[in-house]
Amino acid sequence: MPIQDTLKQLGLEIPPVPAALAAYIPSKRSGNLIFTSGQLPLVAGKLRKTGKVGKDLSLEEAKEEAKQCVLNALAATLLHIESLEKIKSIVKLGVFVAGTPEFTEQHLVANGASELLAAIFGDKGKHARFAIGVSSLPLDASVELEMVAEVE
Repeated sequence: MPIQDTLKQLGLEIPPVPAALAAYIPSKRSGNLIFTSGQLPLVAGKLRKTGKVGKDLSLEEAKEEAKQCVLNALAATLLHIESLEKIKSIVKLGVFVAGTPEFTEQHLVANGASELLAAIFGDKGKHARFAIGVSSLPLDASVELEMVAEVE
């Protein structure tokens, strides 16, 4: 099934690329790899929720924020390819979770992103990953994600 059809079935669409918040570009291609800069869960240039996971956001809310980060990373990837069909593999994700000191389920927040990529790309969406907890993220975001994709 074409990826656009899969996105429609999931009720999703790729948003416009979020503007860079500092001195960087949204993504960079090197050979057949595209590296995204850290993507926040921005929608129309704004965070839907702010704060720390375990205090201001639940695990389920943070997983949804991670999914938005994935959509933004895919948008940044599309700066270098004409369609998502050109993605051969999602190679790696790095997921940063701003949580309370007691919050230790960063890996489950990251599952929101990983599961969405698997739903969109099937086996091509399976990837290596890290998920770490941090004390804060830009704009008081709860999640930030970087992605590496191999493309045709």
